[in-house]
Amino acid sequence: MIRAATDADIEAIADLEAENLGVDAWSGGLVAEGVRGNLPTIVYLVAESAGQVVGHAVASIVADIAELQRIAVTPTSRRRGLATELLDAVLARAREGGADRLLLEVREDNAEALAFYAARDFVEVDRRRRYYRDGATAVVLRRALGPGCGGGGAGAPAQWPHD
Repeated sequence: MIRAATDADIEAIADLEAENLGVDAWSGGLVAEGVRGNLPTIVYLVAESAGQVVGHAVASIVADIAELQRIAVTPTSRRRGLATELLDAVLARAREGGADRLLLEVREDNAEALAFYAARDFVEVDRRRRYYRDGATAVVLRRALGPGCGGGGAGAPAQWPHD
């Protein structure tokens, strides 16, 4: 089940951050600020199984651009479709918020994540050298959510303003 995160989920989300993201994990304090709504553009979602938080996603939605900042599933719950369910929930929230595209960064050396996003219609739009603390490069990916500057959506060409 995918649902909005609550205060009761903060510790589990912080633990998932540490388990999945190591030195790039966000602190429990930052997680708490986001879950409690003190970061106005941030949405926290959790995947729950048997009453336990087993995954989370974090997105920032501002006007026409949404950014997937985090998505993680505990290793024992992987390969069950939870990451796809979390991503689908983020896509729905982004559309509801008026976004026409979703952006994200993935480590260049994370072939599994790159394949996951490619299979879900994300395309590479840029690279950010030395983006991560260990100096690794980030691959910037984008998925169009409909017609507009984020991409064609449904096969339609992108529209450019004319002078």
